[in-house]
Amino acid sequence: MKRTSGGDHASSSSASSSRPLPSVLGTFRDMNENFVCPICFNLIDEAYMTQCGHTFCYSCLKSSLEQGNKCTKCNTLIKKKDDIYPNFMLNDLIKKQKKKIEDIAETSKKLKMDSRLWEWQTFLATEEDGLQLSDVEHMLKALQEKKRKMLLDSAVVHNKILLEFLQDLGKRKKADLDRLKSELSVVEQDIDQVQDALEESRQASASLLQESVVPDNGEKVESSQVDKKEQLVPKPSASSTSEGPPSTKETFNTLSQSSKVHQSWFLKTLSKRRRKLALHFDDLNQCYFNTRLGELAPNEERNIELLGEFSNNLKQFTQFSSIRPVATLSYASDVLNPSNIVSSIDFDKDCDHFAVAGVTKKIKVYDYESVVNNVVDGINYPVVQMACNSKISCLSWSKYHKTWLASSDYDGSVTLWDAFTGQRIRMFQEHEKRCWSVDFNTVDLRLLASGSDDAHVKLWSTNTSQSVGCIEAKANVCCVKFNPESSFHLVFGCADHFVHYYDIRKPNQSLGVFKGHKKAVSYAKFVSRNDIVSASTDSELKLWNVNSPNCIRSFRGHTNEKNFVGLATDGTYIACGSENNSLYVYYKGLSNPLLTYKFDVVKSVLDRDNKDEDGNEFVSAVVWRENSNILTAANSQGTIKILELV
Repeated sequence: MKRTSGGDHASSSSASSSRPLPSVLGTFRDMNENFVCPICFNLIDEAYMTQCGHTFCYSCLKSSLEQGNKCTKCNTLIKKKDDIYPNFMLNDLIKKQKKKIEDIAETSKKLKMDSRLWEWQTFLATEEDGLQLSDVEHMLKALQEKKRKMLLDSAVVHNKILLEFLQDLGKRKKADLDRLKSELSVVEQDIDQVQDALEESRQASASLLQESVVPDNGEKVESSQVDKKEQLVPKPSASSTSEGPPSTKETFNTLSQSSKVHQSWFLKTLSKRRRKLALHFDDLNQCYFNTRLGELAPNEERNIELLGEFSNNLKQFTQFSSIRPVATLSYASDVLNPSNIVSSIDFDKDCDHFAVAGVTKKIKVYDYESVVNNVVDGINYPVVQMACNSKISCLSWSKYHKTWLASSDYDGSVTLWDAFTGQRIRMFQEHEKRCWSVDFNTVDLRLLASGSDDAHVKLWSTNTSQSVGCIEAKANVCCVKFNPESSFHLVFGCADHFVHYYDIRKPNQSLGVFKGHKKAVSYAKFVSRNDIVSASTDSELKLWNVNSPNCIRSFRGHTNEKNFVGLATDGTYIACGSENNSLYVYYKGLSNPLLTYKFDVVKSVLDRDNKDEDGNEFVSAVVWRENSNILTAANSQGTIKILELV
């Protein structure tokens, strides 16, 4: 019985070991015949189906229809070449079949190797194998030789890989060395230029000091350089009680005292800028080489221009060291109301007044000078207050008519106000959902644009109550802004994560779509005629040029994941709010924040015991006062700050 089963096992084992392994690829036996194209007789690639129900490869079917308009399987007439459809279900099944075939092929390959090893193991495990000692020694010698050859081949492969790595590394390091030599050459040239400029400044200062001295004979020496440099060394003036010009000794005493004051200011300013330089050295390093090496083989004159361009960037970046609060006022009228978010602030065309609006359904107009000069901080009364029917989302003051102020609200209405009488001039009510943004055109003085959750950008004229144009977006429109130097171009941001640029004369075709944000675009502003900065709830600002689809620069540092936090620019600096209750200021040439200002959390009566200092407060609106270093910002508690960059 044992012998019989053992013999059966041996015979079955022998049969299985001698049975040929199946061939998988290139045969129809291993693939379902339903997956074979009737034209090319291969596995269907990109399955398409005819109206008669037969499926082919897309390329095969297309070629067949070009030769005749009949199904090659059943000769059914196919009237149109468009009457073919993708067979998605069969495509999925074919993908699974291909994966299965690949797995079987891999398994077969492994089985072949395993069967060879099994034969050796079986042979050596057999006691009656007929091997002599000399045969075993011969086999061991052959195996050792095979091992030695494999080790040598492995070492050769390893050394070849090592050699290729070292050669590639050498090429890269040589390229880095060449680049560093080139960069060092540029830096040394610029060092010489700046040292020459400093030497000229030193000589000019020494010359100015000598020419500022009044001779004993009373005749004052005049020089054209005195007028140019008088801001550095003040001119000595005679006392009202003196009968004649000051003596040389008095002049030197005056100049010496003035020089000490100037030296103190000089060292203090130098120290501040050095700290900022050290803090942002990597950013400035990148900015320098992007500017200086951005052009191939510039001439000497262009070299100086590029150095001047970077010098201006460095000056703009280091000239301000902090943000100083000038005045504070409150938008909130009810201290018990937990929601006092300021959604928008805007200045009139002369920057004499600014308007504030938000969720309290009120628009308040303040006199700027009165707010700044008020000795009691926080207690200010608006010049005019306008009550609205809904929460206000955005304000826009006309840059031509001092009294015209436009607002958009949560009901979808766009309202034109007389800002100094508080009267409605006109109301536009075509939006079907909440209207997030409104903007006056700075060239066409009667044109406005608004964007809404109804995925429309509406164009309005102050002469008529109906819209004069419409751009259909594919998602909720969160912001809209006209190009400040064009009456026809505008930009808007959407919940589709994109920034869209349009010519309103061609509302059906965009001039550009800028892709890069990961979430909804909440704001878009023009930095210049061709440059746009956008904000998104992905905690990034991005700088774009209308002539290029690629992002020029990303600005990171603030936090913005769910709220509208405000965005403003004066053409050089960019300010935005943050969800850590702070205001961030960026320089357009560098990615990291330049300055930050933290709002104080004002505890209400109901929140006195709350230990969380920041809570959920955020800076919700910001605007730049034109041609100045003054910002106005507000937060979700209704606190409004007049801030100065110093």
